[in-house]
Amino acid sequence: MAFKALLTHKTGDTISSRLVDFNDEDLMPGDVTVAVEYSTVNYKDAMALSGRSPGIRQFPLIPGIDFAGVVESSTYPGLVAGDRVLATGWASRRRRG
Repeated sequence: MAFKALLTHKTGDTISSRLVDFNDEDLMPGDVTVAVEYSTVNYKDAMALSGRSPGIRQFPLIPGIDFAGVVESSTYPGLVAGDRVLATGWASRRRRG
């Protein structure tokens, strides 16, 4: 399945982001595909992307830590298609590009 992702890089002191095409082969083992129903831009994401906070520890990064939706597919133990899920910055793991 193809999808768009906001990929964030850092070159020197400059942080930049752009939309890129991703597909299932780009995902890490244990990833969960979620049909997102609701999402927000967390203040931590906004501060990190603007360069006003050291919130990003590794680059490249796909930002985004708050959403709710339904699992479409999963290789993560304990989550199966059809499960309703909620992710917050407190309990999520960020994906590196």
